[in-house]
Amino acid sequence: MSRSSLTTPSAPASGAPLVGRALNLALAGLFLANFVSMLAMNVVGTSMPIIIADIGGTQTAFTWVVTATMLASAIATPIWGKLADLTSKKMLLQVAIVIFILASAAAGFAQDPSWLITCRVFQGIGVGGLGALAQIILAEIVSPLERGKYMGILGAIMAVATVGGPLLGGLLTDTVGWRWNFYVAAPIALVAIIMLQRTLRLPTLKRKIKIDYWGTALISLGFSSILIWVTLAGTNFEWLSWQSFLMAGGGVVALVIAVFVELKVEEPLIPMTLFKNRTFTMSSIASVTVGLAMMATMVYIGQYMQLARGRSVIEASLLSLPMMAGVLVSSTVVGQIITRTGKWKRYMVSGAISLFVGIFMLGWMRYDTSYWYIGVGLAILGVGVGLTMQNLVLVVQNTVEPTEMGTSSAAVTFFRTVGGTAGISVMGALLATQVMEYMNEALAKLSPKELKGAEALAGGQIPKIADLSAPLRDAVESAYGHAIGNIFLYVSPAALIALIAIIFIPNIPLSTKSNAERLHELRKAAESDDVAGIGAGTDLDAELDELTAAEAPEQRVLVDFTGPIVLPNRSPGTPTDR
Repeated sequence: MSRSSLTTPSAPASGAPLVGRALNLALAGLFLANFVSMLAMNVVGTSMPIIIADIGGTQTAFTWVVTATMLASAIATPIWGKLADLTSKKMLLQVAIVIFILASAAAGFAQDPSWLITCRVFQGIGVGGLGALAQIILAEIVSPLERGKYMGILGAIMAVATVGGPLLGGLLTDTVGWRWNFYVAAPIALVAIIMLQRTLRLPTLKRKIKIDYWGTALISLGFSSILIWVTLAGTNFEWLSWQSFLMAGGGVVALVIAVFVELKVEEPLIPMTLFKNRTFTMSSIASVTVGLAMMATMVYIGQYMQLARGRSVIEASLLSLPMMAGVLVSSTVVGQIITRTGKWKRYMVSGAISLFVGIFMLGWMRYDTSYWYIGVGLAILGVGVGLTMQNLVLVVQNTVEPTEMGTSSAAVTFFRTVGGTAGISVMGALLATQVMEYMNEALAKLSPKELKGAEALAGGQIPKIADLSAPLRDAVESAYGHAIGNIFLYVSPAALIALIAIIFIPNIPLSTKSNAERLHELRKAAESDDVAGIGAGTDLDAELDELTAAEAPEQRVLVDFTGPIVLPNRSPGTPTDR
């Protein structure tokens, strides 16, 4: 069996982990890329009510400005994950940054909701890549046991960007205007691209790219149809109507057909075989609820603080600090503990309980609820998010085959994003309906003199609180406070589903090998005939024999394999390196 291997000192040998300064520099570039995406997404968060009011948008437009990004991100995430298993992960990450930043810059020129929503769709495509690829690349260079603390750092980065972004956005909105919110991340993104190019060294499994066009189209159509139906039903048409039947029924049919397509195609967008792995299935279910809790809270707490409490953008950002403090502390501290002890399940179960308690507490908010009560609820909810979100990806990465790392990681992120998108759509639809009901009740009690200026509330447009008279402002604040509290109460039982799912995740110890090391062991085992079935023939040899480092030619690692390879049979959920 002839083989050749050419390496240079600047490129680690195949399977050799990055260590020391090389690892730290690579992680710095990766974390910076993740930070810039989170910053750019959150910098407009608390400014959104002002943005929508300024361009003449309604509550439905507000919901879709958020939902469009998340829906596009959800659909794009598994595509990025599949491409990560087929080609250069580093190149894909850089492309995702470029797409995101160009879309953000274009959004800064928005004059109406349609333009802004379109730009947010392209932002979502970039976000889908950044969110999935950061975790995929981290799995490539760091073992699951060590990955705990780095997942914690990713959670901390999210918390810092989620806090710092709105504060920066509020400052820009109150000083130079909200359009600068969309431009501010561009310089940081440029630095991230340069750092990634200079520091990130990854071996790449290059395989023939076969896009699952039918699966992509059907999954996109199915989820889009259902989410659009949730957004429009009850306002544009009745919940029980032919439009509802067409959109909801058509979406379900498209998703059912997509399942059969995914079972047949050679390179499925979301391989159905992953669901044989109980860890993957339970983590995906839990991720739906975590995404709902995290995304919906980030969106509607800012709206609550501004429209129900009359706070400025900066004040609204500061008042949401308890949630991000909970995420920051819990993710970093517990991440370090998981790395030291290897124990993870107790913390995830505790996180699911915190998730439920936090959402339930926020369900009792009204326009005059004490800030300390809201702060405690947000902190508990933040702890729940910090203990569950990143660790759900970690435990999945610990159990799947190394050649499915990108697909599986992206799939968990996909379900989290779908949960957040569906949650925001449902909560937005409920909010729009309940706000109008409560507002009409309040306005009916006002005198004709007090109703002066009420035309600003017509058509369901989000009002500018500062421009309203005191009686009208009281009516708006009471309506939004009551309605936003109700929607948290309605979705709180969903957190119990996350708790049950996490309880049923197998408590498998974390591996001590990175994904690159696991692939290297597979190759070595194949060469020494330790893998059963040599000569029987599968596609793993095609996945491995084109291994290259996606860098300059002098840094490539060239390995030539002969003979087909068959993986030994394993029960679902069993780590490959065990």
